[in-house]
Amino acid sequence: MKFDKHFPTKRLKPYIKYFVVSENESENEYKVYPSSRLVIGFQYKGQLTTIKNNTFNKLTSAGITGISDSYKIFKSSENIGTVLVYFTEIGFTHFTSHPANELFNLSLSLENIFEKNAVREVEEKLAYATSDKQRIKIVEHFFLSQLKDIQADKLIVEAIKIIYQSKGTVRIKELNEKLFISQSPLEKRFRKVVGTTPKKFASIVRFNTVLDNLNETKSLTEICYENNFFDQAHFIKDFKQFTGNTPENFKRFL
Repeated sequence: MKFDKHFPTKRLKPYIKYFVVSENESENEYKVYPSSRLVIGFQYKGQLTTIKNNTFNKLTSAGITGISDSYKIFKSSENIGTVLVYFTEIGFTHFTSHPANELFNLSLSLENIFEKNAVREVEEKLAYATSDKQRIKIVEHFFLSQLKDIQADKLIVEAIKIIYQSKGTVRIKELNEKLFISQSPLEKRFRKVVGTTPKKFASIVRFNTVLDNLNETKSLTEICYENNFFDQAHFIKDFKQFTGNTPENFKRFL
């Protein structure tokens, strides 16, 4: 299996965190846990399918997955190859006027977001590319052509910074006070740019902090209270929503 990370050109760095070229010769079924960023995928060979409630849904070769508050199950065919685009938290809205929150919990064809012919041109070029360097160049060229000359919302950038600094434990009332803005207008702006509410985003950041903590020698009780969960029951409930498993069982398989 290959999972090689590539960093974007300087022009794209504020908006795209990195690219990944992923290849796997074997058929594979796997879970993807909630992340704080949107992801675009271009399959240049093979087929990807989502599985939900025992229903299989084949995805188009170019697709986008929005921020999610629960795990997703994917199944890849044999001999699959994909270029993945991981956006920064504010990155997506610099390429399209499509509000990020309309993609929450969804995996859609990229043709729902960008002009159909432009997407198909990328797919055709990727099909003939013979190296990862060429593949990254093709995808970068597409995003450079779509990049819009708009200013980042500095208030939302600051809100994201505060949430990360608190590792997702900041109270929304405290966040509003620090930013000198009431909840409703902040939520509206945050959802449009980031893809979900500040509260949901913070819970995803906290969940990913918990995942990091599980790799350490800390007990589950320590992890629970260090991450400001009200009690063990709330900790287990939230963790199960994000992973489909209890923290204890999850940790056992690390």
